[in-house]
Amino acid sequence: MALTGVEIFKLLPKTNCKKCGFLTCLAFAMKLAQRQASLDLCPDVSEEAKQKLGEASAPPVRPIIFGAGDRSVKMGEETVLFRHDKRFVNPSVFALEIKDTFSEADINSKIEEVLNSEIDRVGQKLRIDAVAIINESNDVRRFEAASKIIAIKAPDIPVIICTANPQAAEAAVKLFTDKKPIIYGVNSENTEAMVNIAKTYKATLGVAAKSLDELSVLTEKVKAAGVADIVIDSGARNAKEIIEHNTLVRRAAIRKNFKPLGYPVITFAQREDSLVEVLITVIGVAKYSSIIVLSSIEKWKNLALFTLRQNLYTDPQVPMQVEQKVYKFGEPKSNSPLLITTNFSLTYFIVSGEVENSKVPSYLAVMDCEGLSVLTAWAAGKFTAARIAQFIKESGIENDINDRELVIPGYVAILSGAIEDKLEGWKVTVGPREANAIPAFLKSRMASKK
Repeated sequence: MALTGVEIFKLLPKTNCKKCGFLTCLAFAMKLAQRQASLDLCPDVSEEAKQKLGEASAPPVRPIIFGAGDRSVKMGEETVLFRHDKRFVNPSVFALEIKDTFSEADINSKIEEVLNSEIDRVGQKLRIDAVAIINESNDVRRFEAASKIIAIKAPDIPVIICTANPQAAEAAVKLFTDKKPIIYGVNSENTEAMVNIAKTYKATLGVAAKSLDELSVLTEKVKAAGVADIVIDSGARNAKEIIEHNTLVRRAAIRKNFKPLGYPVITFAQREDSLVEVLITVIGVAKYSSIIVLSSIEKWKNLALFTLRQNLYTDPQVPMQVEQKVYKFGEPKSNSPLLITTNFSLTYFIVSGEVENSKVPSYLAVMDCEGLSVLTAWAAGKFTAARIAQFIKESGIENDINDRELVIPGYVAILSGAIEDKLEGWKVTVGPREANAIPAFLKSRMASKK
């Protein structure tokens, strides 16, 4: 049973030391009750309190680190059913299947696809996160050989070892010692053997059930045997089952605090038709799958899925924003143009992309407007003549340019006169209303100065 904030408060030191980042112990207790803070933030909590509060304050979906090093990913830790209630925390992991029946050349090709899958979108690096080695041959040596290629070729990529054969699982997991792999394939018949392997090699276990009832029994059995890090598969494979099972799992964990289902969900979305596979994956991303296994990762598919995942796993209450500063494009000189915009990520990346496309060396002043777009920031009183003038003066850009001309977005042309009043000695030019007109505008401006 979850504890209330007051019940948690009674177990805290009550010193109001602020070491946890909150003003009072009561405020910290309330956040713990809402599962919006971790007990680890309190350095003075007693061991007795840790025992009592540990499970009560833990997120309803267990957090698990998958992989090691820079490419490791965090799963679980979710606290809500709906994104608008708060936010979804750890994005779905995309994994590419690699079957042990593939030739060595095909395995190498698949690994290269994963290694080269990264793209940059609005300042975030997005990529295929992991590989799932499938023991399709049911042969231990062949599975081990395929795993060895992956271990050598891509030692840093998180790995899911997919087999129900304990001998094959152990042969493969030995190759990924200290890499925190997942061994997927635990069932009612091999539980003891798989648990022993996971404990020996410090791996997460993937439970493969045929129903939600069986899933609950298996996770409790695995946990009782000493493995706490678990990912779960209810056996759902078609769209209807994935929506139904994943929703029931999340509701049980969030609303009922039902621990046997409080684990990250793995979904197998492989389909011969790539478009169908995308649609199944979309359902998994939207409906609570922490890991989704794909059969192919064409670039068009990646872009669509990365974009969806990125959009769903951003905080709807906090706009995406970039750092306030003056950015340089090319090698701008003292007579290069200076443009200004807000720090809303999408605005910045659209504008900066067009500035780069112009091939005109330029300065772009990006002003902190709390992540709002130009018109929204202007309407909210955050992109005003006074604030723009103050930012330009404090940025130090006056030391880098002789031609003191500031190009403002066309949508806020109304600010031009007021900015000139605030920025003595500066000329304010109204730029294009739409970003795609920036290259022509900059080229025309440079031509007129020659």
